Amino acid sequence: MTTALSPVDPDSYRALMAAHPGGVAVVTTHDGLGSPYGFACTAWCGVSLDPPLLLVCASNGGSTLPVLAERGWFAVNLLHGAGRRAAEAFAHRDAGRFSAVPWERSPATGLPLLPEDAHTVAECRVHRLNPAGDHTVVIGEIVRTHTPRTTETQPPLLYGLRRYATWPTP
Repeated sequence: MTTALSPVDPDSYRALMAAHPGGVAVVTTHDGLGSPYGFACTAWCGVSLDPPLLLVCASNGGSTLPVLAERGWFAVNLLHGAGRRAAEAFAHRDAGRFSAVPWERSPATGLPLLPEDAHTVAECRVHRLNPAGDHTVVIGEIVRTHTPRTTETQPPLLYGLRRYATWPTP
């Protein structure tokens, strides 16, 4: 016998998602005039080795998703432990996000990158957009990866249990 079940309430959902830590990334792109856009997320993961695909989940109500969809390109800046300032700056809907942290343009794609706060960066071409509730799953084909020289030994930044932490060093 099956009982009719309703979806959990938003507070229960947030508690579930906060219970397990994830790596923190800042997803960046730019519009046709070169103005940078971006948001922080922990909803990202690898999808496929051949072709090399990853996914990020972008809010339908944010300013970045329409630009990302139009341009067809984005970068995933995987933050290191000292990149908390970038995580906090990009976690809020503030037009001054890019003035809060140093950034530069990729020589290959022109995408905005966060070299002082990221331990690894993936530059991606949009492969597919899949609407899913109040977010869109953005699948990107990775066309370039690199590790900023100044951050290659930094452990990743994690977010879970409603706080930031870093991977322990051996």
